[in-house]
Amino acid sequence: MSAVAVSLTPVCTVDAIPLEGGVAALVDGRAVAVFRTHSGEVFALSNVDPFSGASVLSRGIVGSRGDVPVVSSPMYKQAFELRTGACLDDDTVRVASYDVAVADGVVHVGPARPDREAT
Repeated sequence: MSAVAVSLTPVCTVDAIPLEGGVAALVDGRAVAVFRTHSGEVFALSNVDPFSGASVLSRGIVGSRGDVPVVSSPMYKQAFELRTGACLDDDTVRVASYDVAVADGVVHVGPARPDREAT
């Protein structure tokens, strides 16, 4: 069995993402929202709000529900868990989540996680 190399796309510097904010990027032809939490953790989800179809999640409000980091859509305010893409307001909905790596201050985003595809 051979290992498959995962391609990571450099997106921006960590400092380009505001604390408790997000930025939009195009990764392999997909609109991706990259977020930085108050503690400095970086996450990536699909930028498309599944309830409106608009590419706006990067402009959402980053915060937490309890100890779960979330982004709330600027459209209808549904909260999506930053780790998994699961919608906390409707357990039948999720957005794709992406692997993220930070190297030398640059954020790199990988392909959508197969176990975390959008529904």
